Amino acid sequence: MSEHRRKPPQPQEGGRAAARRGQSGSSSGRRAAPRGATGSPSDAYGSGSYEPGGEERSPGGRAEARRAAQRSTSGRRRAAEPGRGGRGGPTGPGRGRGRAAVPAKKRIIDYPRTGKDGWRRWMPSWKLVSGLCIGFIGSLVAVAGIGYAMVGVPDIAKTAEAQNNVFYWSDGSEMVSTGGETNRQIVNLSQIPRAMQDAVISQENKTFETDSGIDPKGIARAVFNMARGGNTQGGSTITQQYVKNAMLDDQSQTISRKFREILVSVKVGATVPKDKIMAGYLNSAYYGRGAYGIQAAARAYFNKDAIDLNPGECAFLSAMLKGATYYDPAGAQSIDQAAKPEANSRRALRQMQDTLDKMVEYGHLDATERAKYTELPKWQSPRSNRELGGQIGYLVDLAKAYVINNKIISADKLQQGGYSIYTTFDKKKIKELETSVQKVQKANIKPKERPKTDTHVQFGGASVDPATGAIKAIYGGDSATKHFTNNADTTGAQVGSTFKPFVLAAAMTWGVRDPDGPETQAQDERTIVSPKSLFSGKNKLKIEEYNKDIWKNEKGAEWLQTNDGQVSYGDAPNFQIDLREAMRESVNSAFVQLGMDVGLDKVKESAVSAGLKPNSLAGVTYPSFSIGISQPSAIRMAGAYATFAASGKQREPYSVEKVTSKDGTAYTHKVATKDAFTAKVADNVTDVLKTVVEKGTGTSAQLTGREVAGKTGTTDGNKSAWFVGYTPQLSTSITMFRYDDDETKKNREFLKMFGTGGQKKIHGASFPAEIWRDYMEQALKGEPSEDFPAPEPIGQVVNEAPSPTVIPTPTKTPESSPTPSPTPSETLTSPSPSPSESCNRFGFGCEDTGGTDTGGTDTGGTDGGVTTSPSPTDTSGDGNNRGNGNGGGLFGGQTG
Repeated sequence: MSEHRRKPPQPQEGGRAAARRGQSGSSSGRRAAPRGATGSPSDAYGSGSYEPGGEERSPGGRAEARRAAQRSTSGRRRAAEPGRGGRGGPTGPGRGRGRAAVPAKKRIIDYPRTGKDGWRRWMPSWKLVSGLCIGFIGSLVAVAGIGYAMVGVPDIAKTAEAQNNVFYWSDGSEMVSTGGETNRQIVNLSQIPRAMQDAVISQENKTFETDSGIDPKGIARAVFNMARGGNTQGGSTITQQYVKNAMLDDQSQTISRKFREILVSVKVGATVPKDKIMAGYLNSAYYGRGAYGIQAAARAYFNKDAIDLNPGECAFLSAMLKGATYYDPAGAQSIDQAAKPEANSRRALRQMQDTLDKMVEYGHLDATERAKYTELPKWQSPRSNRELGGQIGYLVDLAKAYVINNKIISADKLQQGGYSIYTTFDKKKIKELETSVQKVQKANIKPKERPKTDTHVQFGGASVDPATGAIKAIYGGDSATKHFTNNADTTGAQVGSTFKPFVLAAAMTWGVRDPDGPETQAQDERTIVSPKSLFSGKNKLKIEEYNKDIWKNEKGAEWLQTNDGQVSYGDAPNFQIDLREAMRESVNSAFVQLGMDVGLDKVKESAVSAGLKPNSLAGVTYPSFSIGISQPSAIRMAGAYATFAASGKQREPYSVEKVTSKDGTAYTHKVATKDAFTAKVADNVTDVLKTVVEKGTGTSAQLTGREVAGKTGTTDGNKSAWFVGYTPQLSTSITMFRYDDDETKKNREFLKMFGTGGQKKIHGASFPAEIWRDYMEQALKGEPSEDFPAPEPIGQVVNEAPSPTVIPTPTKTPESSPTPSPTPSETLTSPSPSPSESCNRFGFGCEDTGGTDTGGTDTGGTDGGVTTSPSPTDTSGDGNNRGNGNGGGLFGGQTG
């Protein structure tokens, strides 16, 4: 074989070292042999056939080279790369001869990395990483620079005009335009007290005088909140707030808007003097009550010019900047039930004191001067627009709250105006309801003649269409410019015996439990109740658990339920009376025991199904839950009774039909119907409530030529009275109570109404039923008379006597003489009735000491129910603090 065709043996030390030697020895084919070589032609290939010194390699060298080449996993790939050989030796003639090396094309971004194996191939080099970072930062700087150059400094004067919101009656005619009163009056910094400037600097931005206009930490926090889906508020400097107030054309909560706001803030901070920024901020900020700017706020709260504000008033107004909804002492319950006057007053005072303390800490206020301001300053009426007097202000507040709470329009956008809001309010019905209330007030309530009994008397009312849930009319109080709480939307007044229909509905829906069964029983283990079922009408009835065990409180005391006037109903010794008669006469003992047999959790579920808000209901710890210790609003009570009028179909009460703006229709209401009860249950409840009006406690609510169903309600201590009733076309509730509206007084409470209006006692059948009748006669005038559906038979007669029981005229049973307070192991009984007495803490043996008049007087009521919270776990509220902890309004603190 020719020497030239013979494959050169591979050196034993292959790989990169051999390649380097091959490149240095011969890269072009034939070169002179190195010094000391034999001069064999095979040396020209770099094959190394002979060892230095001239000795020939062992015969096994060639085979060893082949095995070494096979063990290499990348020999062929490396041999193909220029300047590299496999493990067998350098690239050259031999087996790889004739394969031309292709040089790698150089890339701008070497990724994946050339010449790297495994994970190193995908690991970017430091050059790449640093280059990308520099490029990214450079791009941001370029974008920021361009943005900075493009944005302008806002002119706060251009935002001084706010558009009107126009509200319409249900017939499409205009009710009122609001928003014009929010126009701010811009004043110079010289007309703004230094104390006001120091207050906002101390509370909001203590570095205002020296910062660049932005707070990097606050911005990072806002961006983080947006990334999580939260809002962007918080972390803003005074400069940023000034810019935000000026950017009325864009109030969206987006990253792009925040970025624009930052750029403008930086530019404003760099080009606008601090004094001008401060003046612009205080002139553009919203202080509540429709007041934009410090001058408008000074007039709205204190009826004075801004220059005349003292440090305490300045600290107070700086608190309003945090959100007047929750800091205005007048409250904003129509927007949020947490914004009660008492709660807002506490928040405002706490914030005001904190601001004053910081002013002292930062050297803006002398400690001696600060000590003068320890209480809230005296503020005035929150309404300045005379067009919002009478019922109009309540209607506007109700409609605003509806669109805000249902997230139709944000509060900020609504303040900017420009919306047409079409309400459900019937102008004629509104007027008729107001007239009916004023008629009764003028004829009977005389505070000058009877100051001890006729002062602080208040009324509330609402009408709801059962077919749709539309709120047709409300009565919120004397005037929205004088009395700030809407009595139709939230009162805190217990509803008394008007709650009993929900107990009956629960008994007809779920039935009473088997006394031999477990506490929680399935439907098939229960017995659906017929209105003919018999329960004890005994006064001071010893209340039992469903399993016939005597109910006892945590101290082991028993519950003796009393009836109005200490009257027992039915024949001795069992005093049984059917549920129809128990409802007609408003017998407490029968419905308290029925509630225990059904389960108070089911009674609560029944009330919620009808339309009451869960957070307006008391706890179910005590038997008195069934007789109305809860505090729903007049709107919610009218809506819940409308469910019975609609044969069990529940529709949420609502006040807005449509909202439009220059951009088109923003909202159109769609009626949503839920099946609260079966028609059989609802129609039977209605049939029983017809008895109340036909020949029971509600006869004074009868209408000419119309069927009426309704219920009277009187609470323990005679602190509130109700009548709630309906026809097939309209459901209306009327409430009456005494409550001192003076916000400056502490520990205010509902007052007793013994002697009010010249009557011994106020019943639901007296003034409330009279107002209801007068209003409904006019509200339904011209509408056809409709009858209620005939009820289908329902349930079984529970507790049926062996022989028919005759129900005689109610007679009083002998009462025991007053006894001392029992020990926990004793039975709790009631002392002899006295108009000045009230329930003990748990309501055991409580009595309603009103008269037993017939002919329409309400002989029911809660009478024996808990007035104050019986335990820390009972959520019934305190019974004194108006609306405390319940949120019984239209929205109940939730989206309504």
